[in-house]
Formats: sequence, structure tokens, C-alpha cells
Amino acid sequence: MSSKTVFIGLGAIGLPMARSIARAGFDVVGVEASPEGRERAAAAGLRAVASIADAGVVDVAVVMVATAEQLAAVVDAALAGAEITGSHWIVMSTVGPDAVRAQAERLAGAGARVVDAPVSGGVARAATGELSLFVAGESEHIAAVAPVLDAMGTVRVVGAAIGDGQAVKVVNQHLCAVHIVAAAEALALAERLGLDPAFVLDVVGGGAAASFMLADRGPRMLQGEDAPVLSQIGIFVKDTGLVADAADAAGISLPVLAAARERFLRADAAGLRGRDDSSVIETYRERSGS
Repeated sequence: MSSKTVFIGLGAIGLPMARSIARAGFDVVGVEASPEGRERAAAAGLRAVASIADAGVVDVAVVMVATAEQLAAVVDAALAGAEITGSHWIVMSTVGPDAVRAQAERLAGAGARVVDAPVSGGVARAATGELSLFVAGESEHIAAVAPVLDAMGTVRVVGAAIGDGQAVKVVNQHLCAVHIVAAAEALALAERLGLDPAFVLDVVGGGAAASFMLADRGPRMLQGEDAPVLSQIGIFVKDTGLVADAADAAGISLPVLAAARERFLRADAAGLRGRDDSSVIETYRERSGS
């Protein structure tokens, strides 16, 4: 495998992932449509271009865009303006099983090899190269890109078929959404009971009620508008929709997911889409919205 990697999507999580690959010794070229994103990449010491057509020969492409539509647009651009025969593509975006299968089929038709590898762990773990990677695809294709995958975190091979990684990520996002909303609801309850929520967070966070999301999002919930934006409300609006769609297709009712999704949709309707996902607690803070 060539040491050159094209990383597409240098957002809040994509940029630290690309930097992890670069730290592992790979020649990384970023692709980011927004000028602001390219400026952030340059400030982080990473060369970035506006389009995959400007990236040169594609040996390994890592895709970390936000939506299925953006993934399709990346593939459109690659098929129109890049030589991808023999290249390896790692699709890390959370887009759902059907979307990744559709785009993998297009790439494979042009002679590329595709690995389905969505991630979990957030911005902090992306920065340290400690993400969890849910990897699926043909074993030889996974082996070919293993050094790039290892640079970003811990590889868990979850299946041989494209879409298996996305299916595991659907389950992961179900739990993440529910746990974030449960943490918000509990801290909002503490506030309504007249307790110091920071004290309650410290007390219950070390016992059986602890969760990663309580420990990670809880402090940001208490920061209000000052909370740094590490994962937007809009991401969970999208991802809970993917979970709901997958559940509908599988014929299973998910009432707990539906309740969590309603909270993210309420936060979105309140104008919080671009705020950190911990801001979902705001949907509990007005008595009329309880």
C-alpha cells in the first residue's frame, strides 16, 4: 500500500483523524470544500485542497463527511475527476447500511476496493488516535489498509459485507442518543429538585448510574451556552433518523429511541441545531417544555 492518503472531510472529528494518520508517517492530503476548513487544516500543519480532483493520484481515500448526500457527492467527484482504479476507499461517515452499499457499488464498478468503517469515540479520542472502528469488508481489502486504520484507533472487524459496519454503528448511535438524553433528563431533574447539578454529577458519576455520556456530556450540560461544540445537535437529529429508518426496515419498534429522538428534534426546532449535543438539556429547562 502506498503511504499517500487522501482524507476527505476535515470537520471537527475529521481533522484530528487526518492528523493521527499523518503522525503515523503517512503523506496526507486533505480535501475540504470550505475555505475555513482548509485554513484550519493549514494551521494544524496539514495540506488541504478543495476537491478530490485536486488531490492527485488516489491510493487510499478516507471519507469522513456528514451525510449520505455528501458521500454521494464525493463519489460523483471522484468518478468524474480522479483515477481510482486500484485505489482503496475507507468510508467512515455514519450514513446507514443502504447508503454505504450504494456508493461502494459505484466505486467498485470503477475498480476501487471499499472498506466500511464508521467510528465511535468523539473528537477527544479522534485527537489521540483512540477511536473505536467498526470495520467490515473483504479481508484482503481490510488488510491492505490496516496501517491507516490502526493510526486512528482500535479496529473491530464486525463483518465481511459492506454495510455490516454501518449496522453496528446504528446500534451504537441508538445507545449514544439514549444515554445523552438520559443524562440530560437526570441533571434537569436534579436542578428541579433544588440540588446542585455539579455536585450530583460528581456523586452519581462514580456509582452504578455512571455512563460514558454522563461523564463526557454532563459537565458540558452545566456550561450552557459556553459549552464547546464537539458534536452538534444536528448530528443526532440525522443519526437518530438513521436508527429509526433501520428499525422500520427491520420491523422492530424502538420506543426509547423514539423518546430520545423527540428531544433532539425539539432542540433542533428551538434553534439549537448548531450547538453541542449536550444542549439537549435545554429542552427540559423551561417548564412549558417538560
